[in-house]
Amino acid sequence: MRIAQVAPLYESCPPQLYGGTERVVSYLTEQLVRQGHAVTLFASGDSKTKATLQAPCARALRLDTQCRDPLPYHFIALHRLAQRADEFDIIHFHTDYLHFPLFVRHWGKTLTTLHSRLDLPDLPPMLREFAMMPLVSISNAQRMPVPWANWHGTVYHGLPSNLYAGGCGDGGYLAYAQSSGVSALIKPACSVLANCSPTIGSDWQS
Repeated sequence: MRIAQVAPLYESCPPQLYGGTERVVSYLTEQLVRQGHAVTLFASGDSKTKATLQAPCARALRLDTQCRDPLPYHFIALHRLAQRADEFDIIHFHTDYLHFPLFVRHWGKTLTTLHSRLDLPDLPPMLREFAMMPLVSISNAQRMPVPWANWHGTVYHGLPSNLYAGGCGDGGYLAYAQSSGVSALIKPACSVLANCSPTIGSDWQS
């Protein structure tokens, strides 16, 4: 199949540092290429991929000290993609709802994974206005604020099975990973873990 993957431009794919969404997009893109699909990745120019890369900016915007407004580059990417929409069988967006107005007439070939929180009060009007757009959640719990939205499935964020090797369980510690975004409740989560056992410590970085 001819597939377009559309990543945010804040980080490269895969990210050099932090970048949860871009990392997931990278894993997905490379696996689709390995399966024999013709994949075009819309991402920053410093991305590393075996897909065909289409880059509206030279480097990840968060790391570009010259970038003051990231939106123009996202709109450039979406405009270029809209001009080529007929070339793709599936267009998979990871850019929240930014593309909805441009791609509403192509809704039948689009898929939008919503990677962020959905409990914001301004979101329901957008999802109702563009109710035809097919959506994917990253967990069933994520859907709870808007269960009526046009959900087509849940695909959990994951890591390649060969990325880490499990220990035998005698290390005396518990590893816990969580997003460190603004909305993440890291300190309460670490406190809960620390209270589970006196042998479990907690630490975090923002």
